[in-house]
Amino acid sequence: MRMIGLNSGRNGESSSALVSVSAATAEAMSFVDGFDRDFGSIRPHFTAEGFMDALQRSKHEFKLLFVYLHSPEHPDTPIFCERTLCNEALVAFINENFVAWGGSIRASEGFKMSNSLKASKFPFCAVVMAATNQRIALLQQVEGPKSPEELLTALQRVLEESAPVLVSARLEAEERRNNIRLREEQDAAYRAALEADQARERQRIEEQERQEREAAEAERKRKEEEEARERAAREAAEREAALAKSREEKLQSLGPEPEKGPDVTQVLVRFPTGERKERRFQCSTTIQSLYDYVDSLGCLEVEKYSLVSNFPRTVYGSEKLALSLKDTGLHPQASLFVELNS
Repeated sequence: MRMIGLNSGRNGESSSALVSVSAATAEAMSFVDGFDRDFGSIRPHFTAEGFMDALQRSKHEFKLLFVYLHSPEHPDTPIFCERTLCNEALVAFINENFVAWGGSIRASEGFKMSNSLKASKFPFCAVVMAATNQRIALLQQVEGPKSPEELLTALQRVLEESAPVLVSARLEAEERRNNIRLREEQDAAYRAALEADQARERQRIEEQERQEREAAEAERKRKEEEEARERAAREAAEREAALAKSREEKLQSLGPEPEKGPDVTQVLVRFPTGERKERRFQCSTTIQSLYDYVDSLGCLEVEKYSLVSNFPRTVYGSEKLALSLKDTGLHPQASLFVELNS
């Protein structure tokens, strides 16, 4: 077993962290996607995250970390991936007993890991586990083309040798969790007793304060509701007055209804309720005046609507408001209906 520091290069010189978390994750995802594309989905379950995250995952799961460094240009790589790394028996063994991480040496983190692990021959596989102080323990490395049986034998051997360490780590973690849980339960029981004593005193004070608050709140709500009713009534009266004034102004703007004649247009307006209204207008009257006429009637409870004619269907919208009845082809008579806009 060899200890490897993750903050030193091939010659032991200091270097920066492998790569940022987001970049490491992106590289890992790219490697997995490329491997699936080139060799299929029957493969070790390479975790789509950076090396350090994969190392921590293996530590938390009490497993060893299987590392595969991928050299795309190496002539032995395709056969190794197809015949060994994608072998069903080997894949099942790795997926059951290891956390797997793979990286291309053409990518930043894969290249730096090849330096850290001093990979000199490819295909390159290794088994590592987390140690202390940002270091890893190199338990096994397998370099060069290997058959599935050879690689499986090597992995079985390192798994057997490391089993006591993994079992011990699992038991220690369980003991720590049990101790923490016991302390938490004891602390919780003490806090519960203390809080129960304090709660009884608070209850007496809070009950008195609650009654006072409820009385004050009830009085406040009564005043607010009274003010709201008065305000609503005032606003409704103001709206109704404004609406009545607007209808009256629009009615006055229409002028008197003209008598029948060659320049007079007879207009029939049908409402969604089935109600009909009819009036005569000068043929020079604009479409806007028709809308003013409809508004002045007070038959609608909505403000957004359109005047529409059938055969052919024509909507007299905002772009036609300034046109005259004659210009829009509504002279000498027109039948329109009110279409409510959603």
